[in-house]
Amino acid sequence: MNENEQSQQNELSQGTTATIMVQTEQPSAHRVNPYIFGHFVEDIRDHMDAMLAFVSKDMDFEDEADNRGVSSGWYAVTNGKNTEYRLEPAAPRHSGHSQYIRIFSADRCHGGIGQDVSVEGGMTYKVKIVARASMDLKKGVCELVDRRTGERLGKAELALLGHRWQEYHVELVPSSSCEHAELRILISSEQDTWRDGMGSGMLWLDHVSMLPADSIGYVKREVVEMTRELKPGMMRLAGNYISAYHFEDVIGPELERPNMLNEAWGGWTNKYFGTDEFLQFCRDTDTEPLICVNAGNGTPEEAAAWLQYCNGDADSPYGSLRARNGHPEPYGVKYWEIGNEIYGPWQHGHCIAEEFGHRYNRFADAMKAVDPDIILLACGDCNPEWNGTLLELSASKMDMLTLHIYHGSGTVGIMPKTPKEERYPAVMSFPEVSRAAIGLTEEIINGNPDYAHVKLAITEYNTMYYPNTIREGTPMEHTLEAAVANAANFNEFIRQSHLVEIGSYSDLVNGWLGGCIRVGDCYADQYRGKQTGWSERSRVVYGSPTFHIMKAYANRDISRVLPVELDCATFDWASGSKRFGLEPQPLPVLDVTATLDESGEVLTVFAVNRGLTAVEAELRIGSFADAGGATVWELAGDDFETINSVFEPEAVTVQESRLDFGARGLLLAMKPHSVCVVEIRK
Repeated sequence: MNENEQSQQNELSQGTTATIMVQTEQPSAHRVNPYIFGHFVEDIRDHMDAMLAFVSKDMDFEDEADNRGVSSGWYAVTNGKNTEYRLEPAAPRHSGHSQYIRIFSADRCHGGIGQDVSVEGGMTYKVKIVARASMDLKKGVCELVDRRTGERLGKAELALLGHRWQEYHVELVPSSSCEHAELRILISSEQDTWRDGMGSGMLWLDHVSMLPADSIGYVKREVVEMTRELKPGMMRLAGNYISAYHFEDVIGPELERPNMLNEAWGGWTNKYFGTDEFLQFCRDTDTEPLICVNAGNGTPEEAAAWLQYCNGDADSPYGSLRARNGHPEPYGVKYWEIGNEIYGPWQHGHCIAEEFGHRYNRFADAMKAVDPDIILLACGDCNPEWNGTLLELSASKMDMLTLHIYHGSGTVGIMPKTPKEERYPAVMSFPEVSRAAIGLTEEIINGNPDYAHVKLAITEYNTMYYPNTIREGTPMEHTLEAAVANAANFNEFIRQSHLVEIGSYSDLVNGWLGGCIRVGDCYADQYRGKQTGWSERSRVVYGSPTFHIMKAYANRDISRVLPVELDCATFDWASGSKRFGLEPQPLPVLDVTATLDESGEVLTVFAVNRGLTAVEAELRIGSFADAGGATVWELAGDDFETINSVFEPEAVTVQESRLDFGARGLLLAMKPHSVCVVEIRK
C-alpha cells in the first residue's frame, strides 16, 4: 500500500461522532414515487433460466445434433448396439426439431435420451411430452435416476397412442432430493418384442418439459415470493435484446412460437416468457408493468400493434388476437418506453441523436393514436448532447427521459486489479456520480420552459462489474460493499425524487451483474466458470445483500422528502469521475436522507455509513423528539467483501431492532460499512 492509499485508508477508518439534523417541519411539495424502487427483467445470459421454473432444458430440441445425432442439450441413453438417433423436422406448427430414436427388437435393449437435472424429494413434477411412435411400440417410460448410484427416484409409463403426434402428461415424484439426477425418456425391446422391418421401433419426441407443481405460472415460486417481498412497484421488460425483439414471436401457444437466437447476448431467446407471461408475473407480484418497445430494428406500426395487443378492446385486430390467446380483458399497460440505449454501437438500430429524435416521434405518434392515455419514456443518455438534441426535437411527445447509470469501471475507473483500498472509496461515490449525471440533464430541462413537464426515469442502474466480481473463481455476486453503495444511491434517488420518478435495478434474477435475487450456483459471466451443480446446491434461492437493503427501503411508508443537515467526518475520494467532470475531493462519511409518510406521523431516516469504522450519530428530529423510541433495520457485516452464497445464503441480511431514546435523545450507533433505516412514529 503506498502513502496515498494509507492516508485514504486512515481517513475512512477514523472512529467519529456525527450529527444528523432533520427538518421535520419542511416536507417537500412533491411526493416520492414508489416506482423508484422498481426492477428489471431481461433475456440475458441465465436470467430467464434462473427465473423460470422449468427443470429441463433444450425442451424443443432446438440445439444442433451431437456426433450421435442427439440434440446437444440431451444425450443418448441406450444399451443397444444398433440404436439410431437423428434430428428431424418438428411437429406441424412447432419449432425446433423432433428427436428421432430407433431401437431394434433383435437387440433386446432399451434406448432413449437423458438430461442432467436437479430435483427435490417429494415434489410433484409435471412432465409434458409431445411424441409419436411406430405402431409396434405400445409404451415408453419417463423416469428419474440418480446418476451416481443408479437408483431410480421416480417412474411413469407412457401409453403410446400411435404414429400421429400426441401430447402426453405424466407426473414424477422423486423419492429423495438429488443434485445429480437424470431425466430419461426410454423405449424398450427387452420384454415387448416385434418383427424388425420398415418403420419399426421408432419414437419421435418433439417437446419434453418438466415443471414443479408449486411454480406460479412458469416462474419459480421462490422468485415470485421474494419479488413480492421487494415491493418493487414497477417491473420493466427491456434490455439490449429488446432492440431485436418482435412481440408476435412470443405470444400464442408456446409450442408454436419460433425458437430464435438472442441477437444481443447469444444463445436462444426464451420463448416461454413473452408478453402474456410477463404481465401475469406483474400481476402475481403486484407490480406496474413498463414495456420497452423495439425501436432498434422494429417499426412504429409494430410498436402500435404491441400496444393494441395489451390495451385494445377484444374487437380490435390485436385485442382480438389477445382474446384468442386466452386473455379477453385488456391489460391496461400504462408505461411504455421507446428505445433501449440506441445511442450505443452495441445496440441494434444505433444512430445519432437527431435521427433518433425523428424516429422517436414516429413511434410516439403511432402509439398515441392507439391509446392517447399512455405515458411515454424516451431513450435518453447520460451524455447531455444527446439529451439536448432529443428534447429539442421530441419534448412535446414525451413524458419522461431515461438514463442508465452503471457505477464502477465507466464512472470512476475501477478495474479488476484495482486494489480494494482504492476501489472502496471510489465505489462509495455512487450518489455523487448519480447526482452529477442527473444534474446535467436537469440543467437542460430547467433551461427551457417547454421541457418543464419532462421527468426522469433511471431505467437501469447498479454497481458495474467491480466490486461485483472480486475473487477469481467466484460467481458474480453482490458484496456488502455493493449493497452499501447502492443504498447511498437509493438515498440520492429519494433526494432527486422531484425529478426522478422511476428506478429499475438491474437485474432482478441472476443476469449479468449477479442479480438482486440469486438462483443456484450459476455464474453470471456466461463465458467462464463451472457448470451449474458444482456446489451441490443448485436449487438454493436467496437474496443478495442488495436484495435485503432494497426490501428494507421499499417497504417503508414514505411520501415527502425532508431537508437533512449533516455534520460528520469526510473521506478522500481520490479518483473523482472524469466522465462527469468531478474532481477528486473529500466526501462525507455518512450519506443520509429522510422522509415523512403522507399523514406526517411517520418519520423515516435512511442513513449509510460509507466509512470503515463505527460512527455514533446523534439524530435531531424536531417534532419527533418526544416519540420515545424507533425501529431500526440494519445491514452490516465484519468484512465489506462478504457475499451471500448457496453455502451461506444469509451471511448478510437486515436485522430489525428497537432503539429507545436516552438522556441525549436518539443516538444511532452505526457499524462500519453499514446501512440503517430508522423509523420513528409519533
